[in-house]
Amino acid sequence: MTDKSIKTLTVDQAAEEAADLRPQLLEWGKQYYEADAPSVEDDVYDRVYARLVALETAFPEIVTPDSPTQRVGGSSRSDLPKVTHDIPMLSLGDVFSLDELTEFDERLRGNVDTPFDYNCELKIDGLAISLRYENGKFVQGSTRGNGQIGEDITANLKTIKSIPQTLSRPLTIEVRGECYMPKAAFLALNERREAAGQAPFANPRNAAAGSLRQLDTRVTADRQLATFMYNVADYEPLTTRTQSGLLDELAELGFTTNATYRVAHDMADVAAYIETYQARRTELAYGIDGIVIKANELPLQRSLGATVKVPRWAIAYKFPPEEVQTRVLDIEWTIGRTGVVTPTAIMEPVALAGSTVARASLHNPDYLIAKDIRIGDTVLLHKAGDIIPEISQYVAAKRPAEAKAYVIPTTCPSCGAELVHLDDEVALRCINPRCPAQLAEGMNHFASRNAMNIAGLGPQIVAQLFDRNLVQDVADLYRLTTDQLLTLDKFGEKSAQNLLTAIDNSRNNSLERLLFGLGIRHVGAKAARSLAAAFGDMASLMAADSEQISAIDTVGGIIADSVVTYFANTQVHELVAKLQAVGVNMTYTSGTPATNSTSEFTGKRVVLTGKLQELTRPQATEWLEQHGATVTGSVSKKTDLLIAGEAAGSKLAKAQSLDVPVWNEAQLQAAMDETK
Repeated sequence: MTDKSIKTLTVDQAAEEAADLRPQLLEWGKQYYEADAPSVEDDVYDRVYARLVALETAFPEIVTPDSPTQRVGGSSRSDLPKVTHDIPMLSLGDVFSLDELTEFDERLRGNVDTPFDYNCELKIDGLAISLRYENGKFVQGSTRGNGQIGEDITANLKTIKSIPQTLSRPLTIEVRGECYMPKAAFLALNERREAAGQAPFANPRNAAAGSLRQLDTRVTADRQLATFMYNVADYEPLTTRTQSGLLDELAELGFTTNATYRVAHDMADVAAYIETYQARRTELAYGIDGIVIKANELPLQRSLGATVKVPRWAIAYKFPPEEVQTRVLDIEWTIGRTGVVTPTAIMEPVALAGSTVARASLHNPDYLIAKDIRIGDTVLLHKAGDIIPEISQYVAAKRPAEAKAYVIPTTCPSCGAELVHLDDEVALRCINPRCPAQLAEGMNHFASRNAMNIAGLGPQIVAQLFDRNLVQDVADLYRLTTDQLLTLDKFGEKSAQNLLTAIDNSRNNSLERLLFGLGIRHVGAKAARSLAAAFGDMASLMAADSEQISAIDTVGGIIADSVVTYFANTQVHELVAKLQAVGVNMTYTSGTPATNSTSEFTGKRVVLTGKLQELTRPQATEWLEQHGATVTGSVSKKTDLLIAGEAAGSKLAKAQSLDVPVWNEAQLQAAMDETK
């Protein structure tokens, strides 16, 4: 892209430059909208796109039908059902300065005879969605797609807690808004992906898009997506006639709306709002990339209409990227508990977006090679999604003459074992089960809050335990003595006793905590609970095959294969035996009653299947477990009762073939009422 003034270009020169820009923008757009894997930063795309818009505005005769400026969003996936938007879902025009925003205001007010206000809203960094309700019931949800045709993602949207299934009034209406991934969920997801050897998502927006367009609803449900709704296809069913009032009315109907909106009377109010949230963006629990300014009167919006691509009554002010330069001092490789070896750039500390940054993950060897980051390079640093420090590129003009391409290691920096690629992963792994770095990371995970919850056992203490050869694996924790702990730095009698008490208490944890703590690949806290509840004890799970495990509702083939592979390892058998020998509980106890009282469900194995009308599955599960039942996901000879809702399928047939008693939801409700 040239920086040459458009005023100096001829038509032929403008056409030639535009012809160069269009395929690049189309490719970037495909990566962003369809693959959810952008290859350039947003501001790079925005800058090139703005240049193409300027060229086509100055020379309308060079506009082509396939130009990115004539499209909304991207294509839809071929493997998802299609939804036609009767009223198109348009994207917004962008401005990048207050001067451009003032031009928009002057242009709009020049076309309107009466004074009007704006409504200012945060521009959420997510994926546009549409929700259709009939008589107050949620019937269909879709993506924007290309503005005319989107993707049907109803099943996935039903897993998102902030989307009401029933409205507070029986309206037939189409509501539009943004689905996003909160910052905390994004961080946790990328940590899980990197531990599994998968490429991390570039930012929360792409993580949300990738999660929503899954064919497996269980994946979507696990990713903690959220929504803010802010528009309707037609405002006639509502009582309000302003954009600010629309947000309030949507909240009354049961939607989650963003309460930070502000009605602005003039550009001074708009500028103040922009200044406030540009300064506060890093404090928010979700990502924003700008401010949306809309004419507040809904009838005015309708009368102003839209161009082929954007509404005339709204504009998006995009925040400038906060990017700083710093120098790479070293590239450090760290080993996670699953053996993934990750490169990290160690940099000269620099202030960025409210914090001092000295490290940035380079994710995996392919990423490092693609970015061509070298020791000594001056690099441009930003925070992806306002959260994760990320190097966008090196500054070519400042590269030292002696800088050489970085050589990817072939052996583990901790144990020296050969590094390998597994199953076409992007990550390098150390597969030595006795690797000290992996063992230490595994012990940190074992002691963490959601696992065995051993308070006071942090990374520094774990490192000392390994350095002094006091432990070789997690089972050795239960053999530690006061005298041994007193040899550690800053340990006295009281701190030693507190840690030993915490370790001792963890022996009694329910099986799911132990399963999660063992760090079995792909087995998170939820899957661990499902496995523990389904099989009841460690021995039964270790003896199960992949088919038996994958029959559990919330467990798929990938998890099942991983569990079977894990327990096929003789070293794992030895570790489990050591844990059992030191008194660590091997049974599922979370489903037992909190009191000594008994009920007809005490000690029973119960399976839920089909769709319940009055209860949710979690509500029924919680009640049954509180009354002594163990709720499992698969029917077997050990099952004592099947509770079948509507559209019960293979589990009902299997229960009948095994003569397992079957209840309907009414019978469960009667038992619950009797207990009351």
